[in-house]
Formats: sequence, C-alpha cells, structure tokens
Amino acid sequence: MTNFKAFIPILLSVLIALGGSYFLYKWVKGKTATQETVVVKESKVVQVVVAKIPINIGSRIELEEMVTTVPYLENSLPKGYYSKVSDVVNRIVISPLIEGDPVVEHRLAPTTIQTGGVSAVLKPGRRAVSVRGNNVMGIAGFINPGNRIDVLITIADSRKGKDGETITKIVMEDLYVMAAGRQIVENRKGEAAPVDIYTVEVTPEQAERLTLASSQGKLQFALRGALDKDIVLTKGITVPELLDSFVLTGSKSVVAKTVSGSGAVKAKTTRRRYSPPKKKKKTKVTVEIIKGLALTKKTIKI
Repeated sequence: MTNFKAFIPILLSVLIALGGSYFLYKWVKGKTATQETVVVKESKVVQVVVAKIPINIGSRIELEEMVTTVPYLENSLPKGYYSKVSDVVNRIVISPLIEGDPVVEHRLAPTTIQTGGVSAVLKPGRRAVSVRGNNVMGIAGFINPGNRIDVLITIADSRKGKDGETITKIVMEDLYVMAAGRQIVENRKGEAAPVDIYTVEVTPEQAERLTLASSQGKLQFALRGALDKDIVLTKGITVPELLDSFVLTGSKSVVAKTVSGSGAVKAKTTRRRYSPPKKKKKTKVTVEIIKGLALTKKTIKI
C-alpha cells in the first residue's frame, strides 16, 4: 500500500502532462488549419491575356498565336485585363507590347477602329508626316519608335539677300517618333539603294514647317531625353558666329557663346596655351675619383 501511494503523484503528473500535450496539440493544429485556409484564399489565380511575341504600335492582333494566357494572383491583376484570347483578337494595339506584357484596355484602340497602322494611333488634331533620312540623321540607329526628337535645319538665309549666309536653326522641338524604318528606292543612277524613313506626329502647322524644311534645306535630328520636356528657343547660328564661338583671345582666355532661352549670353572661361614642361636647370658638381693612389677630379651636370 505504501508503494502504491508513492506512485500516485507520479501518475497524476503523467496524466496532467498528457492532458496538457493533447490540448496544446489541438490548439496548434487549429492555428495551422486557419493559416492554410488563408494561404489558399490568397493564392487564388485568374488567367490574364499577355503578348506572346512583340507587337508593334498600330498592329492588329490577328492570330491567337500572338497572345496567350498566364495565371495572375487575384490581388495583383492589372487594371483593364482580359481573361479570354478571343476578346482581344482583331483589336488594334496603340501602345507597343513586348513578350509577357498584359494586354489591357488602355493599350488597345476602341472596338470601332478596325483599320490598323499609324492612323489608329494618331491623337485627335495631329498628323503623321514622313521624311527621308540617313544613318547620321537617325543617330546611327538610336532613334526608334517612341522616342522624342528636335529638328534642325541647315539652310541659306534668304532674308539677307540672294546669297544669304548659311545658318543652322532648331525649327521644331519635342516631336514624337511614330515609326522608323528602311525602304529600298531607286537612286539617280537607277540602282536600288536603302533609304531611312522617319514618321513623326505633328500638328498641321508643324507638318507645313517640316515639309518645307525637308525640301529646302538639310535636316538633322537631335534625340531628346525621355524625361526632358523643356522647350528652348534659340536664334540659330551662322558660320561667322560658329567660328567666333570658341576662339583664343590673348593667351589666357576663351570666349564661348551659349544660348539660353531666347537670347545669347557670352561667357568667358579661363584657358592657358599648352606649353611643354620646363626643363630643370642642371647643376655642376665636381666629383673626385680615386683609382689606387691616383686622384682625379671630374665636373658633371646633375
């Protein structure tokens, strides 16, 4: 009996431990089940139509092979998405799409527009004008659709007489490049030659200006930064002004002309003429040379 009473505390401890373990197990299992339910709820996916290949601006989505569907999490769906490929077939793209881009409503022309090309993406009141160029005019291929450019013209200034001096002037700024490509045309010798063609979006007034500039003078494009929206008015530059814009005056200064706003500002910057480094003066030193019993003196320059 005495031995049985000794085991009662031990038995009670084991029962309490088992009971506590059981309730702890049930509590942890309940929490885990709740988390699994939340994860399953947050992981709900929806099929979204995306571009399967790059699609250029103004193109029509004609084939189902051009687009496909991929799963998106429900809480990260793009605004204006489509879930069925059939909903975007025969729609006109007004914003370039690369592989994997979601095909959303604001990247497509209205359903009333059935004809693709540049006319589908022109803004109201705007026109598309194409001009011929070359590799230099296109900045060695760096001007692409979607870029913005300034237009310069080099022409003889007829306002100063029949033989007016040549002037280079920015005549238009911040034009949107809609297309850039190369066509094969017949040159003066009757041979096939490649010609770069650039199509830009302009107002009717700018269309007149650009057409006249391309027929009367030599055009050059200047590529603008993606975030640069400033309009800078310049007075143009002539050959004499060009030659005077960076010349030596005396021996220590350079006069540089810079344009800011609508006027010209002269600024002086210090500049020294190049001169070779001065040679250090050599010092004469007398050295005594002892050879055996003989002593000689020799003068050298160091």
